[in-house]
Amino acid sequence: MKRSVTITYLEMTSPDDAVRFRGTRRLDVHLAEIPCPELNRLLYAGVGSDWWWHTRLDWTRERWVAWLDRPEVQTWIGYLSGTPVGYFEIEHQPDDSVELVYFGLLPTFIGHGLGAELLAAAVERAWALGARRVWVHTCTLDHPRALGSYQARGFRVYDTEDLIEHLPDRRPSLWPEG
Repeated sequence: MKRSVTITYLEMTSPDDAVRFRGTRRLDVHLAEIPCPELNRLLYAGVGSDWWWHTRLDWTRERWVAWLDRPEVQTWIGYLSGTPVGYFEIEHQPDDSVELVYFGLLPTFIGHGLGAELLAAAVERAWALGARRVWVHTCTLDHPRALGSYQARGFRVYDTEDLIEHLPDRRPSLWPEG
């Protein structure tokens, strides 16, 4: 299926751009220190299934390992009372920028005020890598509040792109239809 999609690119060019999280901290955020393709695939599918994340679903285990087993890539997981609520993946790039490659909450935890805290942690971890710039992109297939959430944390739009996305015939899902 073809669908028109707008991609919005956002950036911060200084740690001072970041809007700190001011609420009560509820999450424990930990680096997944051992590359684990099964875990990353689970998080990718769990977080992204409602938003048409599909490009990595056909990756082989070997491709996941090749992606994750690089010092430039980090996976961080947010936990609430010992339960994973979401994750973010960051990549330190050769130009000393850090891309927030993936970010999101598992569906059970959307709408409980945890996204702002996890996103603030992602921004903090990205700047801690010594970045000269932190950037992310979102699109019209993502959660309707994604763009506003990035802007609320201090990201500024620097570019947009309209394209036709080739999507699977069915939205990816963790659950059987029925």
